[in-house]
Amino acid sequence: MSKAFKAQSGMALKRLSMASVLLLGACSTLAPTYQQPETAVTPNWPAGKAYAIDQQSGVEVSQITWKDLFKEDSIKQVIGMALQNNRDLKVSVLNVERAQALLGAQRAAYFPTISADGAGSRQKLPASVTNGRSTANTQYSGTVGLATYELDFFGKVRSLNDAALNTYLSTEQAQHSFQLALIADTAFAWYTLSADRARLALAQDTLKNQQTALDLIEKRFKLGVGTELDVNQARTTVESARADVARYTRLVAQDLNALNLLTAQPVPEKWLPKGELDDSTAMIDLKAGLPSEVLLRRPDVKAAEYQLKAANAKIGAARAAFFPSITLTGSYGSASNQLSNLFEAGTETWTFLPKISLPIFDGGRLQANLDVSKIDQKIAVANYQKAVETAFREVADALAAKGTLNTELQAQQNLVDASAASYKLSKARFEGGVDSYLQVLTAQQALYTAQQNLIATRLLKTSNLVTLYKVLGGSWGANS
Repeated sequence: MSKAFKAQSGMALKRLSMASVLLLGACSTLAPTYQQPETAVTPNWPAGKAYAIDQQSGVEVSQITWKDLFKEDSIKQVIGMALQNNRDLKVSVLNVERAQALLGAQRAAYFPTISADGAGSRQKLPASVTNGRSTANTQYSGTVGLATYELDFFGKVRSLNDAALNTYLSTEQAQHSFQLALIADTAFAWYTLSADRARLALAQDTLKNQQTALDLIEKRFKLGVGTELDVNQARTTVESARADVARYTRLVAQDLNALNLLTAQPVPEKWLPKGELDDSTAMIDLKAGLPSEVLLRRPDVKAAEYQLKAANAKIGAARAAFFPSITLTGSYGSASNQLSNLFEAGTETWTFLPKISLPIFDGGRLQANLDVSKIDQKIAVANYQKAVETAFREVADALAAKGTLNTELQAQQNLVDASAASYKLSKARFEGGVDSYLQVLTAQQALYTAQQNLIATRLLKTSNLVTLYKVLGGSWGANS
């Protein structure tokens, strides 16, 4: 290949590419100007008796990571397992990678497709075709060509690229949202297992005590002290406690199965909850912040807005389809009947084929496509507004729970203390022959119910702190 030909072909290719990119860069889009939709949310969180405590006390979510949120190392280890192994999270990450690849494919439309081609042919023609003398023709060619390339005068390519970019960003935020939900779901499962283990321990302890009481009452009955009614009443408490033991044994097994599903592998026993759920040491307190800050932080709201922007861009692409399409096709190279002379002087060849196409009649297809894109944009607006309003409601609900659960928990603790005192007095009066065993049974059942409700309230308070972290927008990254 001669140096002259290399220089000529390189210069021609460079000029053609530069001209195409400059023409593309000069274009604008026909997409409507994006405007953030109005939403029916107030600038402040609700106020009232349910929000009596200071909602601005605590730590700002944006200033901590999920590891700072939890105080126990065991639950941190389990959440780390879920973030590393969860199958649904892996699919979510792959969806982001797929959207990124699609974005790269769409961006390729900005640039011309250039290829180098080499060809050779040999053709023999009979004498009947060549006036009595057969001939054999040989031809070799080498070209650098520009495939059919559309000049984006009306912004169709740019609009499609904007749509692909915002779809990718929406998918990325959806992955963040799923990761946040996974952290919360794993914490819920861990704390639920902790609470059910506490309920099981309470039921087992109650069963043991009631069985001891039943044995004592049966002995008293055989000695002529007490009645058969006392025996039967004591037996009802034993069987009730036995049923609860079976029920909570089942729930503990199911809780562990749910936790193992989230982590995609069995959780080591050393990282499972031990002892009674203590809401005072489970998690740190969080600050509510302003509604505007929360809505800017939440990934599901961001994802909905990116989807709206993508739908907005697609309107521009649909509008651009009504306008003329200008495409360029060209090539530059060499042709010769001798392979050894292919790139010598005088063998230069080139083609340049500009084309303009204007839609005249398509049966209403273009208009229908534009109508669809406008309707999709309206749907995206509604979805965005719903995402914002749902976010506001979820935070408000969590703040209402935060404002009342401390009082409820203290009342439940007081109820347990009072019930324990009543049970102790009733048992003493029965043993002294003052009251029947029915009074002991009633007091014992009240104490057992109050203890179970105390465990449930502790779980509710701890779970609400997890919920508050989730609805306030959380933080990103498996290691963040």
